[in-house]
Amino acid sequence: MTYLQPISVASERVMTALVAGLEFEFGRGAGEALAHRFLEAEEVDFHWEARIQERWIGGYAGGFDDEVELDRVRVIGRLDGRWFVAVMIVDGDGNAHGMMGKRRFGRRGDALKAFADA
Repeated sequence: MTYLQPISVASERVMTALVAGLEFEFGRGAGEALAHRFLEAEEVDFHWEARIQERWIGGYAGGFDDEVELDRVRVIGRLDGRWFVAVMIVDGDGNAHGMMGKRRFGRRGDALKAFADA
C-alpha cells in the first residue's frame, strides 16, 4: 500500500532532512543556508506542489510561446513552516511556469483571509 502526502504536509520533515543532509556533507551551519538557496532556485515548483487549495482567476496573456495557453491560478499552501498565498502561471496540463505576487503569513487564518479577499 502506498501513502502519498502533498509537500505541504511533509514540508517540515523535508526541510529538516534536507538541512541535516547538507550539514553532514558541508558542515554545521552551512546546511540551512544551502537548503534555502535550493528552495529559492526551485521556488515555483515547490510552491505549486505545496498548494493546499487553488482557484482559477483568469487567462495569462504574457506567455513567451503563443501556442501554449496559460492561466492565472491563486493558491494557498504551507511551505518551510509558513503559510503563503500566490498567483501561479499554469498551463493546461497543470505545470507551473511562473509565480507572481507571493505573500507569506505566520498564521493560517491570515493566509485564508488573503486567499479569499483576492
